Amino acid sequence: MEREPSASEAAPAAAALFAWGANSYGQLGLGHKEDVLLPQQLNDFFKPECIRRITGGGGHSAVVTDGGGLFVCGLNKDGQLGLGHTEDVLYFTACPSLLGCPIQQVACGWDFTIILTESGQVLSCGSNSFGQLGVPHGPRRCVVPQAMELLREKVVCIAAGLRHALAATASGIVFQWGTGLASSGRRLCPGQTLPPFLTAKEPSRVTGLENSKATCVLAGSDHSASLTETGKVFTWGRADYGQLGRKLESREDWKLQSQDPSHPCSGPPKNMPSFLPCLTGAAEFCEIGAVFQFLPMKNLRFLEKRLGFSKVMELVSCGSEHNLAVIGGTCYSWGWNEHGMCGDGSEADIRAPKPVQALRSSLGLLVGCGAGHSLALCQLPALPELVTGSSLDAPEDAQDQEAMDKERSRKERQPDTSTQTQSGRSRNGGLGTEAL
Repeated sequence: MEREPSASEAAPAAAALFAWGANSYGQLGLGHKEDVLLPQQLNDFFKPECIRRITGGGGHSAVVTDGGGLFVCGLNKDGQLGLGHTEDVLYFTACPSLLGCPIQQVACGWDFTIILTESGQVLSCGSNSFGQLGVPHGPRRCVVPQAMELLREKVVCIAAGLRHALAATASGIVFQWGTGLASSGRRLCPGQTLPPFLTAKEPSRVTGLENSKATCVLAGSDHSASLTETGKVFTWGRADYGQLGRKLESREDWKLQSQDPSHPCSGPPKNMPSFLPCLTGAAEFCEIGAVFQFLPMKNLRFLEKRLGFSKVMELVSCGSEHNLAVIGGTCYSWGWNEHGMCGDGSEADIRAPKPVQALRSSLGLLVGCGAGHSLALCQLPALPELVTGSSLDAPEDAQDQEAMDKERSRKERQPDTSTQTQSGRSRNGGLGTEAL
């Protein structure tokens, strides 16, 4: 005979998906189009404990479940949700055309989506204005995921930037397509012929990586990175903000570095992949997503020391100008916060990593960023013994409590905006292409 649990025993912990930040197109999956300044739980999502990956793009979001299902929501004017239409979607919705086709990974670009199946095939949907779908003679947009026939080898990893995408194959070859990096390349090396992979509208092999085997690819808005099986990181693309992690001031500097026999690159600086010695061994500290980045061990150690943690950073995700990380099971945020994507209840930028107080009682399992919004999968705490007047969930910080109260008051004053059109909004979440 099974013993019935007593009232003082804790109930089993459950997982929950939280979303916050810019929401002009319903990319948070909450059923409305208002920005959210504090993490809000998605109560209608199907079995959050089965979520495998979460990520976001310019104004849309995607979730992959353990069973290989793909759920999407948000901006859909170019068909980037792959649902067969171009209407925005305010709740996470299963992609019907992919039923029976298990998905391994999804990467969201600005207005397009790249999908990797468990069999290693790559699909794409959304805008193709810059060749970012990898279908050179296809339509300017595709509302249903289509196979990229030119990628014949099995693919193990994908990534998507603003207007370009990448894939790493099982044999370690990196392919890139989409012309998003071409304009940066022309500015960096005027009058020079660009490598084909920067201007291709179909998968083109990234040259300069012939002596290495890639296991992972990543993309920022206008730059790319690959991780090799030996833990080396190579970067290429736009470099005006130091995003390549290296600085070559002159042609002589390039020649000196090219003399290193371990360096596989030759050609114009910045346009070709270059090895970053300081990031060797980064394989232990990265996760895959739409706009993710590698963090070197020394930066991780510095951050741990500053935050007083002994555990390493387990997950990190980067949006347009904000970041999420999980350290010791706690979710941290920092960076641009104009639309509340840092989740502290305010719209003031966060200059240093800070715990997301609304999630302090939950264990961070996964994090994902869109350009200006945030997603986190958390394990909820076990239900404690009921105590009258208990304040177990009260934030440690009085300012955070005040921010939460303000957010609740703001929501109560808001009218229902689920049917509000994009044209009727006074702002677009600060994510307009014009600002890029």
